[in-house]
Amino acid sequence: MKRVLVACEESQAVTIELRKLGVEAFSCDILPCSGNHPEWHIQGDAVAEAYSGKYGTMICFTPCTHLAVSGAAWFEEKRKDGRQQEGIDLFMSFVNAPIDKIAIENPVGVMSTIYRKPDQVIQPYFFGDEAQKTTCLWLKNLPPLYHNDRPNLFDDNVTHVKPEFIIAKKSGKKYSKIHWMGGGNGHKRSKTFPGIAKAMATQWSEVIL
Repeated sequence: MKRVLVACEESQAVTIELRKLGVEAFSCDILPCSGNHPEWHIQGDAVAEAYSGKYGTMICFTPCTHLAVSGAAWFEEKRKDGRQQEGIDLFMSFVNAPIDKIAIENPVGVMSTIYRKPDQVIQPYFFGDEAQKTTCLWLKNLPPLYHNDRPNLFDDNVTHVKPEFIIAKKSGKKYSKIHWMGGGNGHKRSKTFPGIAKAMATQWSEVIL
C-alpha cells in the first residue's frame, strides 16, 4: 500500500513535498490545514486515521508539549495531573499503529527513556535551514535520513550550514533563532523546516514507491 498518512500535521509541509513526487499523501490534524490544500487534509482524530487500515506509511509529528525536556520545569505538575501520561499514551498509540513503515518525530524528551532511544537525531542545519533544533526520529522500516549524498550525518568532514543564533540581552545566553520564531508562539516553532520536509519526502518516497 503506497498511501501515506502525515499525522499531526496542519502545515502540510511534508504532505506537499510528497505530493510533488507523486505520492498519495494526506495530512491529518484536529486543526484545519494552513498549507492551502484542504483536498489533501483530513481534519480529525489522527489516531483513528492511523488505525483505519488505509495507509502503508505514516510520518507522525506527535505533539510534544508534555514530553519535551524544554518544559522540564513543569514535569512534576504534569505528572501529577496526568497530562504527561496522556502525551506518552498518544505517542505510543502512534508507535503501535498497524502500519508497515513509520517515522515519528519529536524533540529531545522523556520518550527516549520511557520508550527507547531514537534511531536518529537531526538538526535543521543538516538540510540547509539556518537554525538549530535537536530533533529525534523513531523509525520502523524506513532508513535514516542522509544529506549531501552522505549516509553519516555525524561525519566531522561534512560541512553543515551554520545556524543563526541570537544572544539574550539579560542573561547573555545564546539561543538558536527557532526559539524566537513567532514571538514565543510554540505552534509556529513546531512547524517542520523546509529542508527536513523535503529530505523526508525525497528520500522516503523511494522506499514508499
